[in-house]
Amino acid sequence: MLCGLQQALQARLLASRISRLARPPHQRHAIRYPLSRLPLPLRYLSMYKFVALAALLLALPAAAAVPQLQAPEEVRQLLTNFLEFGEVADAPEQAAFERRMQREVPPLLATEGYFSPQVVVREGDGKLLVEVDPGPRSTVASVDIEILGEVDAARRETLTKSWKLKSGQPFRQADWDDAKQSLLAELLSVDFAGARLQDSSARVDAEARRVELRVVLAAGPPYSFGELKISGLKRYSAALIERYNHRVKPGEPYREDRLLALQTALQDTPYFGSVTVALDRSAVGDGLPAGDDGRVSAPVLVHVRESAPYQVSLGAGYSTNTGARVEASYRNSDLFGRAWELQSGVRIEQLRQTAYADVFLPPDQRRRRDGVGIAFQKSDIEDLALEGYSVGATRTQKRGSVEQRLALNWLEEEQTPKGSPTTTNQALTAQAGWTWRHAPDPLNPAEGIALQFQLGGGSKQLLSDQDFLRTYLRYAQGVPLGASDGLLLRAELGVTFAPSSDGIPQDFLFRTGGSNSVRGYAYQSLGVPDGSAVVGGRYLMTMSAEYTHWITPSWGAAGFVDAGDAQDSRDAFDLAVGYGIGARWKSPLGPLGVDLAYGQREGKLRLDFSLAVPF
Repeated sequence: MLCGLQQALQARLLASRISRLARPPHQRHAIRYPLSRLPLPLRYLSMYKFVALAALLLALPAAAAVPQLQAPEEVRQLLTNFLEFGEVADAPEQAAFERRMQREVPPLLATEGYFSPQVVVREGDGKLLVEVDPGPRSTVASVDIEILGEVDAARRETLTKSWKLKSGQPFRQADWDDAKQSLLAELLSVDFAGARLQDSSARVDAEARRVELRVVLAAGPPYSFGELKISGLKRYSAALIERYNHRVKPGEPYREDRLLALQTALQDTPYFGSVTVALDRSAVGDGLPAGDDGRVSAPVLVHVRESAPYQVSLGAGYSTNTGARVEASYRNSDLFGRAWELQSGVRIEQLRQTAYADVFLPPDQRRRRDGVGIAFQKSDIEDLALEGYSVGATRTQKRGSVEQRLALNWLEEEQTPKGSPTTTNQALTAQAGWTWRHAPDPLNPAEGIALQFQLGGGSKQLLSDQDFLRTYLRYAQGVPLGASDGLLLRAELGVTFAPSSDGIPQDFLFRTGGSNSVRGYAYQSLGVPDGSAVVGGRYLMTMSAEYTHWITPSWGAAGFVDAGDAQDSRDAFDLAVGYGIGARWKSPLGPLGVDLAYGQREGKLRLDFSLAVPF
């Protein structure tokens, strides 16, 4: 309000001064300004007080304004992010502001390939405007890459072809820096751990809108792995780290991915909270003579920080399959001071209760890991009451992309279908399983493939109540359909070869239905009727197709169709179909789904929650 009053008084006093100068000299001393024309608060001031106040207001600075940017959309965000406009109040500040814009705008635009911009600061429509014309954008005219050192011709060609900022592309400083660092990283990744960027230049011809690039890399000598130097161990011995070291061996050629593989393998164990693995080039220096194979041997530094050996966890949750649950677990990663890992816990669900204890040994040099365990379980699902225990031993081994699991297990189970008598089944089983995965991100259902095959059985000649052989195959594949869409396919096929299902524990028969199999039907409700209960059958088949559209990077909508059944004979198969829609959220723990499914066989809608790793 004060600024508006000041401007009004300035205008009126200036007009009065001009009027006085136009009068005859003898009349110029008289200032006549009708009080009725003044703003209401000033009508009651004397002439002298009015003149004093006017002089005071004329001495105040004019109102400051923030300049407004006018620039093409492709550079507006850049200028807005990095330029500080501030307020400009008068002509001297405007001149200083214009000089600053002329100084700061061209270097900013040069980072995006605009080397001949025009910057104008002017007044327009009562505002101070900053008009920026970036001019034409320069493109890469040529790229000259020189690699110094003993690098074979095939590797040189591969490195040159991997260059990112190619001729004809727009020049951007960020792309230029990224291309140099990526090329250096490629050279550093195999053999040449001491490679460095020796020289680089970007020659700009603004008139021709051309940029000529030149990069010189010095490869240095090739390296090989030396001995491991381990630090940070207090509780465990160095032999434990050697058990997980399958890729970094003394004398082998240096590869960065092998260092990362060792670091990841150690980080994934329960023994260490943090791990760093790096080649110690400072211990040798580039001037050290190479060995007989022409390589410089450098030690490998492994620094670890051990985790606390004990961990207690408490949890609660809800599943549409088995209802509300509470659970507690205890883990000891240094059982008996031998780096044996104890995993134990109790889970109480509405439909199922479980207690278990497993002990795992560290892996051997062939990446085999052995374990023994015991488990107790009680459940009442679809009017089938089960109670039993199992004791077993397992051996797991990973070979490339295939994980193998062998097991020997004793199981005793008491089953009571509602409306039928109680029976007890016993089995000593040998089992084998293989899982093959190829998935860039196992938590992302949009891309990847997994195959799982299981084989197991028992014999009357070896403490089992029935002769049987159980086979099971599972398939899952994510098919990307553009940037925001994907198709997830799933299928299961299971057969238990036996004269009948009598005497076979339920773990070796099949039931289906629920959030991760055939949606729209209750958990394990598809099987063989026995009284009012549903029990397992010897045959299983399920299939599913799900289409997901990601509305945002984290949230999506899905439509799906499931079908499946479990029966005791192939002739009895009648696939139950379920279909519906759902919401998807990429949570930190994995893909979370909420589905509304319609079970066609029962004619009912069912809400399903699922949290599962698809691969």
